Amino acid sequence: MESFPVRIGYHDACRLIDDAAARHRLPVQRLPLARAHGHVLAEDVRAVLPQPPFDNAAMDGFACRHADLARAGRAGLLLAGEQFAGAIAAARVDAGHCVRITTGAPLPEGADTVMMKEAATVEGDRVRFAGEAVAGQFVRRAGEDCRLGDLLAVAGQALASGQLALFAAQGMTEVAVHRRPTVAVFTTGDELVEPGMPLAPGMIYNANRVQLMALLREAGLEPTAWPTLPDDPGQIYSALLHAGHAFDVVLTCGGVSAGEKDHLPQLLRERARILFWKARLKPGMPVLLAEGGSLGNALFLCLPGNPVSVLATWLALGRRLTDGLQGRAPRSLRSAKLMQDWDKRHERLEFLRGRLLDDGDGVLHVEPNAADGSHRMRAAADSDALIVLDEGARHYRAGTPVGIIAY
Repeated sequence: MESFPVRIGYHDACRLIDDAAARHRLPVQRLPLARAHGHVLAEDVRAVLPQPPFDNAAMDGFACRHADLARAGRAGLLLAGEQFAGAIAAARVDAGHCVRITTGAPLPEGADTVMMKEAATVEGDRVRFAGEAVAGQFVRRAGEDCRLGDLLAVAGQALASGQLALFAAQGMTEVAVHRRPTVAVFTTGDELVEPGMPLAPGMIYNANRVQLMALLREAGLEPTAWPTLPDDPGQIYSALLHAGHAFDVVLTCGGVSAGEKDHLPQLLRERARILFWKARLKPGMPVLLAEGGSLGNALFLCLPGNPVSVLATWLALGRRLTDGLQGRAPRSLRSAKLMQDWDKRHERLEFLRGRLLDDGDGVLHVEPNAADGSHRMRAAADSDALIVLDEGARHYRAGTPVGIIAY
């Protein structure tokens, strides 16, 4: 019997990946806000000042006392000065007076309402207003967006423009994030030829390296492509030894099943600690995860060689691993309704390819692609999501909600 789990379910594979990522969590670094986009926040961020920091005008117009407006009548209010954004608050607005004000300017003491410029008529030093006014209109109150000590962002979030702008409004110049993992990418197989080279009989072009490098870049990573490895255990061992001591993650494609030229499982048995091998997935069953041993501190995620298997196992497992190393919470499955009936005739969990469509009323639908073989690259390229069909054979009726993983 093997000393590690074999042919496990998808959720067990996810749990083992999460556990491994937690053990290998990457260190924290502080980055300037300008370089932190897409990085994963390493610690909670709380407000150190209220937003807005002071009462201010939401419109260009005139700051006044609401109680004065009804009494002013045709005489209007006396224009007592002006208040611009970026200037110290003007003197107090006394009864019967108003102050010209611009958007974002501090509300003068005594004022509680702003009348918009378009509702005002200025004649000399008097201002008359048309229309009804609501007390407090067009005034942004201090702290109405966030108060001192409010939680602004939690550790584990991938930082987008909104969070970065929020931090900048707090006066922050840098933020604590987890370092992004370094990733080495290997493709294996004597049959592989690089695009642009002559194609001899029995050979195929190496599409997996291009695909996996692009997928990693889409995840915000900067992978390093290594030369294609031949089906030679000595050369594979030498390459993995070097990469395992220099990178956080080593990704391989091919050579991970049980064929005569599939050397990776035995090599990792002898030189590392296999965490699981094979999962009940279609496509992607031979996927393998290993760590430690004499090959260094890297995590080794070995993907099958078929191109659609590479796509599916990266999106479902590989991205989860690199996210977890950065402390990012697992991405939730989205949901969509199948656009047609589908017969699932096998027991393994399946990642079927499909295209997402919106019916115009906010309901997401997904159309399965009938070309479901793990070698059918065109079907994968014509799709934009994996449809997650649970373990067990069954008939899915059109309209059934299913989980989806968007590319």
